[in-house]
Amino acid sequence: MNYLGACFFIILVGFGCSSGPSEAQLSTWKDEIRATEIAFSDLAQTEGIPKAFSTYAAPDAVILRNERLIKGISDIEKHLSATENSSSNSLTWSPEFVEVSSSGDLGYTYGNYTYTTIDALGNTKEYKGIFHTVWKRQKDGKWRFVWD
Repeated sequence: MNYLGACFFIILVGFGCSSGPSEAQLSTWKDEIRATEIAFSDLAQTEGIPKAFSTYAAPDAVILRNERLIKGISDIEKHLSATENSSSNSLTWSPEFVEVSSSGDLGYTYGNYTYTTIDALGNTKEYKGIFHTVWKRQKDGKWRFVWD
């Protein structure tokens, strides 16, 4: 191998052995996603479900409701505004698990949610389940969901 070939080989090996982000960086990214998920849930409580979802959705976000995909912020907001009465329905959740990609641009959360509604007779009904959200870092550095 000639000198130039050896140098090129060393450079390639050096880049190929990149150790990726530090544990501290991964932890910081996870904390950012966790804080965003919590703020998302808090907004649903204070401003209503449609406002929270439209605020934290990425432009290309998709939600699955009743075996139907609703795509984009505008359609998500329209759908939730038509189906959620903020005075009688509430949704709370909290992330129990957070993971982030080594590139720091995608992450996901899951945990338990509680959906509470009041029926026409004034009876409170509570539904519990597990949520899963996929988060994507936007060009402005903010985390927004792309799947819920």
